[in-house]
Parts: sequence; structure tokens; C-alpha cells
Amino acid sequence: QVLLVVSGGGLVQPGGSLRLSCAASGIIFCINPMGWYRQAPGMARELVATVSGVGSTNYADSVKGRFTISRDNTKNTLQMNSLKPEDTAVYYCNARILTTDSRWLVFWGQGTLVTVSS
Repeated sequence: QVLLVVSGGGLVQPGGSLRLSCAASGIIFCINPMGWYRQAPGMARELVATVSGVGSTNYADSVKGRFTISRDNTKNTLQMNSLKPEDTAVYYCNARILTTDSRWLVFWGQGTLVTVSS
């Protein structure tokens, strides 16, 4: 069974920083890509950032230059700097994983709340 375990999140003032981490566990042959989505109250879930198996990154326009995603094998970290109130949302780790029966499946971690407020 594959699990994505998320850590980080919390309350931070505007302009501050937070770091989110996500670790995948289980029998995993490959993860491509791995990343983060977020969902603000009353809004649809949206992509924040992803990182491929070879380290290629993709960011939402709203976070470019402020957020950095990095990856170490089955773990990834989202460093969030210069946070804005509009970054407030529940953040979800996401991974597309090649499983033992040779299928690519999408997994989600538990959400973690990021609140940016003074």
C-alpha cells in the first residue's frame, strides 16, 4: 500500500515562509511527477507545483519566484517564501506512482492547512 505523508503547514504572517514536506512510502517503482495542489475555501483545487522524476519543475503563475519545489527520490519539499493572504488554502501532496502491478496510479496525501494572516 502506498501512502503519502505530509508535514508542515500552519499559520504565518504575510511575507513569511513555510515549508511543506511529503514522503511516499510503500512498494514504489517510480514516481513521476510529484507535487502539490491547493484548495482555498469555495474554490476548486489547483496545481501549485510539480517536479518530475528527472527534476524538471512546473509552477503555477501565482507562485513563480516565491515557491520552490525540490525532490529527493520519494520525498519532496515545497519551500514557500513571501507568502500572501491569497496563498491561504489546504495544500495536498500528489504523486503519480508506478505500482507493483505495472499501473500508474495517482495518490493524494492528507491535506495540510496553510493560513497567511496578520
